[in-house]
Amino acid sequence: MKKLITYFSGFALVVIVLAPIEYTAGQRRVVVRPARRVVRHPIRRSTLIVRHGHPLRRTLPASVVVRPARRTVVVGAPLVYLPGLTWAAHSVSLPARERLVWQDSEQIDRDEGWVDTNFGVDSEGNSLFLDIKGRTQLNFAEITFANGNVQVVDFDEKTHGAGSYRLLDFADGRHVKTVRMVAKSESDETTLAVYLSK
Repeated sequence: MKKLITYFSGFALVVIVLAPIEYTAGQRRVVVRPARRVVRHPIRRSTLIVRHGHPLRRTLPASVVVRPARRTVVVGAPLVYLPGLTWAAHSVSLPARERLVWQDSEQIDRDEGWVDTNFGVDSEGNSLFLDIKGRTQLNFAEITFANGNVQVVDFDEKTHGAGSYRLLDFADGRHVKTVRMVAKSESDETTLAVYLSK
């Protein structure tokens, strides 16, 4: 048996050495990978919760998909809603990278419907920006500051295309704790990126 294994090993070595270089060089290495499967978890809807004093009086979505915050931020002061602001969507350029002090993004899919997402910022700056990739219908945003003030920005459920927009200006400089947004994708998928600049 040992002789037989030695014979076949030697024969294989001779075939490899004597095989024409053109034959071995012309072969391509084929790597087979399993197809990427998108795993979709069941979509769980919850009732949209707004606290007492929320300035929007129009009908809000009855149910939303709530995305858990990736970063937990604690606001120590009691929350006080400021009068709501109506958003004017003006395209802008994002500030230079060295002026950006914080950024995060969230991807939402069309089949999710309204999504309630929360960004834990906990940084100081003077302006918030929103960058959209895809098309999205925006409902409202809540910006919570360290002193407990909450500024609600009303998007009036309008649809906006890809681009960069100024979300809110506070030139005096403020410590932003969280940014909450309620939005719905009008594309197969939409990415919402929020930036804080100084």
